[in-house]
Amino acid sequence: MNIYEYQAKQLFAQYQIPVLSGNLLETKEQAASLAKNFSSGCVVKAQIYAGGRGKAGGVKICNNPAEIISAVEQMLGLRLGTHQNQEGQVITKLYLEDKCQEIEREYYLSLVLDRKNSCLTFIASAMGGVNIEEVAQTQPEKIIKVPIYHGILSAFHLRNICFFLGLDQVFHKEMHHVLQSMYKLAVEKDATQIEINPLVTTKSGKLLALDAKMNFDDNALFRHQDIKDLADLSQETDLDRRAKEFDLNYIKLDGEIGCMVNGAGLAMATMDIISLHGKKVANFLDVGGGSGKEKILEAFRIILSDSNVKKILVNIFGGIVRCDMIAESIIHAASELEIKIPIVVRLDGTNAEEGMALLAQNSDKIKVTGARNLAEAVEKVIQA
Repeated sequence: MNIYEYQAKQLFAQYQIPVLSGNLLETKEQAASLAKNFSSGCVVKAQIYAGGRGKAGGVKICNNPAEIISAVEQMLGLRLGTHQNQEGQVITKLYLEDKCQEIEREYYLSLVLDRKNSCLTFIASAMGGVNIEEVAQTQPEKIIKVPIYHGILSAFHLRNICFFLGLDQVFHKEMHHVLQSMYKLAVEKDATQIEINPLVTTKSGKLLALDAKMNFDDNALFRHQDIKDLADLSQETDLDRRAKEFDLNYIKLDGEIGCMVNGAGLAMATMDIISLHGKKVANFLDVGGGSGKEKILEAFRIILSDSNVKKILVNIFGGIVRCDMIAESIIHAASELEIKIPIVVRLDGTNAEEGMALLAQNSDKIKVTGARNLAEAVEKVIQA
């Protein structure tokens, strides 16, 4: 789950990570009154769930209230960035933040969930304020990764990062505090990413987080109602919202073969085999372990909402769910939605034979073809 920059900075403030003061703005009418709080200017930042705002015109430095009002009028309501093959996100919120006048050096600092090492890992670089992915490709030696094994953040981790960044000794104590606070925040709120780019030192001896990005583990939201309440569904596409409502994992892609699979691993394998045959899938859709009629019906609706879909492959392994129940759900959905395009179904596992028999019995009513295994299913859907 994503949150906005201003929300991340509110969390930073709770954990004593130093940030500049700012105000949230949601209407053009607020601009005049809020601009008075920044007589010497401010930075106007678009609040969207996407990176690269600066390059796309989503960050403007203003020197006086008149420039602030002008920037607000220009930015509010514009589309910015891209989101899952859809048009850019509409800017509905702006964050007006004090300018940092005395920047001495800029750094990159993040704490991410490292799935390879099964731990949280700090990533730091003295090349802050730029695209860290580009630095990783062109100058990997400028980046340090410090994994925190066994959940124990030690003093040597903190010193290692400070010395790698070349921080002046006067900032070490404050940097130690920032690192410890980031780690505590990630653990207590189940964050999968905390990113500060840039983290700056000032000529007056301060350490400040000028930007903030945070992601959270969706599976842990049940124990963090305060974090769950921060989500803004308007930043998601209609398909994303519908998929979440029915607990479907859906990602739109650009092929013509719609896929409905249970289990992320099986879904990826299905996509790989289709790609191996030189074809493209229209989506990733994992219906999960327990799939009833309504869930399967909504999955078909979501797949068919993509006009590029010319055929559908259903690949289900019946472990938790019974294949005959899946077959009944497919028949129900095909009839309810009057699906005219070809559907190829491969069922395996619990009651697979019964499920395939049900599909065969209804082949005169719905355009469904059965397959004995995944290889055959892929060949049939390509030829359909």
